[in-house]
Amino acid sequence: MTDWAIWFVLAGVLIGAELFTGTFYLLMIALGVAAGGAAALSGALLEWQLLAAAVVGIAAVLLLRRSRFGRLRKSCANDDPNVLLDIGQTVEVAAWQEHGSQHIARVPYRGAMWDVELQGGHHAAAGAFVIREIRGSRLIVAPR
Repeated sequence: MTDWAIWFVLAGVLIGAELFTGTFYLLMIALGVAAGGAAALSGALLEWQLLAAAVVGIAAVLLLRRSRFGRLRKSCANDDPNVLLDIGQTVEVAAWQEHGSQHIARVPYRGAMWDVELQGGHHAAAGAFVIREIRGSRLIVAPR
């Protein structure tokens, strides 16, 4: 098998592995490997093929890291509606009980009784509340 064919088969294997992992980093490495294959196809020596693969692969990974797809999110999953589908849903609180500085209630939600805590800075009155966060088995709510 020729050099360029090996490079492109390896790039295809990396693209296939990327489809199973869901990360874009393997795709960026596959771009680097494809650049090595392009260098081999143009007749470059092995050292230049390796250099092209390394430079393009590293540059692609660094560009991905700087893009919005490569940034790490530093938010908590407790209040992320993309993680917890209950956030943004409405519950009806009949009465609040005061425990120190917290206002707590028990409400029916999704067929079970849940502990509900009022988010700080809000007035404790009966009515409809929106779930803003989930801490353990406690719903943190704010007025609607």
